[in-house]
Amino acid sequence: MKSIAIIGAGIAGIEAASRLTKFGHKVWLIEKNREIGGHVAEWAYLFPQQKQSAIVMDEIIKGLNNRAETVTNVTVQHCEKNNGQFEIVLTDNNYLLVDAILVTTGFDLFRAQRKEEYGYGIYENVITSLDLEQMFKNHQVTCKNGKKPERVAFVHCVGSRDEKVNNRYCSKVCCATAVKQACEVKQLYPDCEVYNLYMDLRMFDRYLEDLYHEAQSKYHVNFIRGRLSEAGENKEHQVVLKVEDTLAGKPLKLTVSLLVLMSGMEPCHWQPSLNAKLEIRTDTDGFLSVRDRFTQCNLTAVDGIFVAGACTGPKTIPETLADARAAADRLNSYIMS
Repeated sequence: MKSIAIIGAGIAGIEAASRLTKFGHKVWLIEKNREIGGHVAEWAYLFPQQKQSAIVMDEIIKGLNNRAETVTNVTVQHCEKNNGQFEIVLTDNNYLLVDAILVTTGFDLFRAQRKEEYGYGIYENVITSLDLEQMFKNHQVTCKNGKKPERVAFVHCVGSRDEKVNNRYCSKVCCATAVKQACEVKQLYPDCEVYNLYMDLRMFDRYLEDLYHEAQSKYHVNFIRGRLSEAGENKEHQVVLKVEDTLAGKPLKLTVSLLVLMSGMEPCHWQPSLNAKLEIRTDTDGFLSVRDRFTQCNLTAVDGIFVAGACTGPKTIPETLADARAAADRLNSYIMS
């Protein structure tokens, strides 16, 4: 039996741990937060079929079947490779000796405060997609004063495809999430006017174009191709938007009850500290570097250290789970060879 440390207990770490324990290995699942599950556990419903996140999480966690040793609220303090094994010291002073490491640290949501022109943290009725998802968990969406919104606008690509914040990549899931959330607002409040402000819609996967069509035909969500240039606030604490409609070729002024910012994915802010301890590298966009994106996408430059999930770039939930299984299989072949 071999020993493996998995750093990060989001869905990638959990899925990989489940697979590796079935191979008969001893697995340590290390999580810096108090609870496992990562970002998926924070969500209420998942696109495109609006399946409850809690059900998906239960299915993923069930695969563990208590076979992995889960350690929460700790991080890696020190790591050193000797004689083909890794000596790991955790912040709770626990010591691990393992044959391989799998990094599944995931991503951070872009901090919307960095886009000051949108007013997050300044105006009380500017929220993020995650804030809205927490409201969906409570089955109601309200403004700060407790009233239901009469008009809601979603802004796509907040922190993605944006050279000003040095994030030029697409976060992959934001467009679909915005359309999903727009439909959910209309389900709760059919009379509410809903707007999606987008650069271009990237509904890349099966059923997502159907979701976009349903948003227009069934829920009458308004889609405006344009960039939000500025957000302000009036005396009623409504959010006043200045938008350029690039299809119509004219500026728009829109007053809404709630402004929802679709925060994209970015590398974990604490990842460089872990990278230094493991002696692994990042790419130019800050996500973890792999040996080859086509044939060795789960391997790092260090023999015995593997990667999986959104720590190597934005991924959907199915992509993350598939990547975790592939990494587990590759790691198993490595330690058994």
